Formats: sequence, C-alpha cells, structure tokens
Amino acid sequence: MENTFTGVFEQVQGWYVGYAQELPGTNVQERTLEEARESLREAIQLILLPNRQLTDQELSGRDVIHEPVSVSIQ
Repeated sequence: MENTFTGVFEQVQGWYVGYAQELPGTNVQERTLEEARESLREAIQLILLPNRQLTDQELSGRDVIHEPVSVSIQ
C-alpha cells in the first residue's frame, strides 16, 4: 500500500528542515535536501507502521472490514 503525503522543506542556517504536513511529529533536519527527503520518508514509516501493527494486534480475532479510503483535499 502506498500513500502520498505533503513534504514541507525549508532551509534554515545551512540545514534543511522538513515535515509531513498531514502528520504532526514527522520533523527532520538534514544537511541536504535529498537527505531530508529520505529522512522524512523514514519518519513517516516510523510513525505509521507501529500504529498499524498496534491496531492489528488490538483487532486480532475480531470480525472487522479493512478497506482503502481515498480522500481528495485541495
């Protein structure tokens, strides 16, 4: 499953600071823009994967429906 998020990057005193606009807590800081992009991908994964695993554990054995939900935000 692939999701798309909005990466926001700003150069501050020689560093690139970035975050995912839709996910509070995904803050990164790197020397290059490419490093900041990669770190942001990793930060997003580190937030989303444990949340998914925790939810799967909590729902284990229950009769639930998993389905994609698409939302368009302009």
